[in-house]
Amino acid sequence: MSGKSQNVYRGKEGAIKQAQGKVRALGPLDVRIKITHSSLCATDLLYLPAGIALGHEGVGLVEEVGSAVKNLKIGDRVGGGFHRGSCGYCRFCLKGEDIFCSERVIFGESDSDNGTFSDYYIGKETYVHKIPESIASEHAAPLQCAGATVYSALVDVVKPAQRVGIIGIGGLGHLAIQFASKMGAEVVVFSRTDDKEKEAREFGADEFYLLRKPDAMKEPVDVLVLTGSRYPDWNAFLTPNVLARMGKIVPLLAPHGPMELPAGKLLTNGYNLESHLVASRGVHNDMLKFAAHHKVTPAIEKFDLTEEGIGKAVEKMKSGSIRYRGVLVAK
Repeated sequence: MSGKSQNVYRGKEGAIKQAQGKVRALGPLDVRIKITHSSLCATDLLYLPAGIALGHEGVGLVEEVGSAVKNLKIGDRVGGGFHRGSCGYCRFCLKGEDIFCSERVIFGESDSDNGTFSDYYIGKETYVHKIPESIASEHAAPLQCAGATVYSALVDVVKPAQRVGIIGIGGLGHLAIQFASKMGAEVVVFSRTDDKEKEAREFGADEFYLLRKPDAMKEPVDVLVLTGSRYPDWNAFLTPNVLARMGKIVPLLAPHGPMELPAGKLLTNGYNLESHLVASRGVHNDMLKFAAHHKVTPAIEKFDLTEEGIGKAVEKMKSGSIRYRGVLVAK
């Protein structure tokens, strides 16, 4: 430990509480980041019962660098927090898919005393990312997980001019609409109610349909991206007039309960399930450049990075009233 004290926010008794911790000493390739902004993600609530240091969508300024750090310097503005390390030599790492390394270090699996809901975050030099000048820190924070997850899936699956269906217009969905639109796809949005249609179209949606009426489309989608908090009616969606044959299903959230798909429809229509996690490092950097160039901007609400502020953000997230990412701002 460095001996430096800091505020850390952990799950305790069903809520996120402030605690005191020590900032660990830097290894040769580590950097110490003074957190200025950190976005709240549903994954933080998933790990709340574990009592770990929470937060994995952080942005801040480099305050100290390890002895072997070459590409970052004090004062650089960087972001990160979910993907924290990998072995560097396995077949996944060598193919640029280090997020699937068997020795990976990611939020929730290890490094449990290091989070971005803290005064400081310790990151490996090559697992934090320089933020382009044109992206404000408050908008960069949600891109560190939500943006990286959406972008990684879309660039891997979607081809230009395809029709992309997006279920849900929440924290992931509103970014998926923007990224898919800027990639040249026709974007079709499905939502439980029509009160978000105007926003969906402003984000880049070409068409909008109620979730209970997918067959109202005149032409099927080629890719179906799931960003909502519950699974759709698979019998309604897995038909060739809604999802074209050979279409791809891309789940980006894992709602509670099993994902029960009708096997006959999968087989007879040639549907494929494509699972994705947060982007590997190279794709993460590409995402930030793409977002800066195309002005992909998260819709946010700001809260203080305090126990009270976090509580307010969590309450709005749980109620479904937040538009669309809660960003915690350090005082």
